[in-house]
Amino acid sequence: MSPMLSHLDAGGKAHMVNVGDKPESERVAVAAGEITMRPETFALVREGSLAKGDVLTVAQLAGILGAKKTPELIPLCHPLPLSQIEVILELDDTLPGVTITATVRTTARTGVEMEALTAVAIAALTVYDMAKAVEKTMRIQNIRLLEKRGGRSGDVSNP
Repeated sequence: MSPMLSHLDAGGKAHMVNVGDKPESERVAVAAGEITMRPETFALVREGSLAKGDVLTVAQLAGILGAKKTPELIPLCHPLPLSQIEVILELDDTLPGVTITATVRTTARTGVEMEALTAVAIAALTVYDMAKAVEKTMRIQNIRLLEKRGGRSGDVSNP
């Protein structure tokens, strides 16, 4: 038997979960993803010579903003007091492309998985936006939760 979906009420309708009775605890989530591109596009990103500017810095800031805006983008997410958002973008010759890792922390009654995943997605979309003038076939892929710590459901590791 599968566990009940927490975002559905007894009648099967979507609702925001009541977390008011849960104790506050430290919560951490780490998510990752990547965007692949042609070697020519990758070289332009590496050189910093795209018309829109420094792709990695702009995408990092966009990822941080995305984590902060998660409850405005995902309808049933609770607004949380985020204590840290770290977004790291690294050039990866083997893709070729950019790997993105986001770590989000809070002390709250619910976790920050969606904030970490949103940070990765928004950072990847920003890389795409900044490089789309030279390549529209880039691929955003493999966005996933790597780990979460804290909360009633326990820790998760998904390497």
